Amino acid sequence: QVQLVESGGGLVQAGGSLRLSCVASGRFFSIGAMGWYRQAPGKQQRELVATITNGGTTNYGDSVKGRFTISRDNAKNTVYLQMNSLKPEDTAVYYCNAQALSSYYWGQGTQVTVSS
Repeated sequence: QVQLVESGGGLVQAGGSLRLSCVASGRFFSIGAMGWYRQAPGKQQRELVATITNGGTTNYGDSVKGRFTISRDNAKNTVYLQMNSLKPEDTAVYYCNAQALSSYYWGQGTQVTVSS
């Protein structure tokens, strides 16, 4: 019912930047909160990176505060994650999440690798 497609991942050196995008499509009237989570190698749980409501209220995980910025374009049903000052410990698969149709949906993930 709701498809999320992430893009923008890749390999970057420590201190570099990347911008992730996630586009929502499908049969829905509106998208609620959207966000990014990540799962690092060897870890079973996904960690909160950032979320943003459709009104623009943001929330960040402690490890990314001051370095990452989440934003969204409601007209395009798209959420972005600008990642600056990347560190090797930011290496993970980044997943887009969105609330719609009284449920939560996940994208397939995009790999971000930060080399030291």
